[in-house]
Amino acid sequence: MQNKDDISISVIKRLPRYYRFLQSLKDNGIVRISSKELAARMGLTASQIRHDFNCFGGFGQQGYGYNVETLREEIANILGLPIQNSIIIVGCNLGKAITNKMFSKNSGFKLIGIFDKNEAICGNMIKGIPVRNVNYLENFCIDNSPTCAVTCIPSTDMEELTDLLVKVGIKSFLNFSNYDIAMAHPGVIVENVHLRDSLLTLGYLTNTSLNKSEE
Repeated sequence: MQNKDDISISVIKRLPRYYRFLQSLKDNGIVRISSKELAARMGLTASQIRHDFNCFGGFGQQGYGYNVETLREEIANILGLPIQNSIIIVGCNLGKAITNKMFSKNSGFKLIGIFDKNEAICGNMIKGIPVRNVNYLENFCIDNSPTCAVTCIPSTDMEELTDLLVKVGIKSFLNFSNYDIAMAHPGVIVENVHLRDSLLTLGYLTNTSLNKSEE
């Protein structure tokens, strides 16, 4: 098993996909699977899968392969899913969609607060949680000690917001804005989600494919 600090980010980013595929296998009644079979389903190579799993101890048995449920639980533990970190969302336009889609008992996070500056939607309930005005954000964080935040607000408002959130103890961010949180606060963990960048990348790949088909 490698030291956690030596495991590449590319391996870590594949873990959620492994977990998703293994959950699907379990739901379909599959008890065991070889690295070759799993590779074929995921479009990877067997050696890549064995390398990734060996970073965390291996988990397989020679001549048997992997027990699907055991491997799924091992990866869930690596991802920290049983821990249920407390998380808040700031910004309801995109935040509502994120709430409805992402947070469940298997997400590794427990959503405890939703905030927005639009008074017209404050008081509305989303997944049983009231939307609060951002004016209550600081006191809420002091009282409830969330460790993570999802930021879905314009970049122009992010500096003031992140300064506040870091001050009250937020340690990690899922950032949907273009504001560079890591530059302003090097000590926090940031996962950036740039939807426009993904759309531009899709446009490039689509146009490249169309140009090739016309040659």
